[in-house]
Amino acid sequence: MKATLITIVVLSYLSVLCVSHDFDFFFFVEQWPGSYCEEHGCCKPSTGVTPSDDFTIIGLWPKFNNGSTPSNCNPNNVFDPTKISDLIKSMEEEWTSLSCPSNDGTELWEIQWNKHGTCSESILDQHAYFQASLNLKNSVDLLQALKKSGIEPNGKFYEVEKIKEAIKNEVGYTPGLSCHKNTDGESMLYQVYLCVDSSASNFIECPIFPKGKACVSQALFPSFQAITTTTSGVNYSK
Repeated sequence: MKATLITIVVLSYLSVLCVSHDFDFFFFVEQWPGSYCEEHGCCKPSTGVTPSDDFTIIGLWPKFNNGSTPSNCNPNNVFDPTKISDLIKSMEEEWTSLSCPSNDGTELWEIQWNKHGTCSESILDQHAYFQASLNLKNSVDLLQALKKSGIEPNGKFYEVEKIKEAIKNEVGYTPGLSCHKNTDGESMLYQVYLCVDSSASNFIECPIFPKGKACVSQALFPSFQAITTTTSGVNYSK
């Protein structure tokens, strides 16, 4: 009997090791919807929630200091919307999916949890993972930080270093930026990366910055207004 109990304990410990993955910090990533719509086209969410003229959450991604990213760490811990039922309303507003055809955002959240959230499950369960993301979003207003420095989503170009400086003045730490090109080949401000400690509680100085899709010296900051289409295509002000 004693040997059986020891075996059970050992197996339980090993199972935890199999699904728990250490990591060093998080990238907390927000996206500018105007740039997404310029590149992909976008649709109003099927929830009926009108996307606000603001940055939206993309994800909270565990990272290693060497730049590598753990992913899909536990296929047995699948996304379960019933575990975050009290967060859904906030997520529909702050973690909006603009992809076409119109959808309620569930697929986006599922992808983020299955790919990234499961790699932090030793610290954050599903509810805590999404709650932490919302808390981080609400702790810093990126758009207002930029506006304070005269950087507006008005279809004009701004110095990338000025964009970083404006965000650093608000957050206290230098952000990473990624830019994508529009149909005219112009570099657009696309995503902002802030680094967060492994508890997902505090912003920190980034050990590394994201690779690829780097911004050049200047970036276009396209405008974005409420989407009026609901199935395909896009209707917003540039």
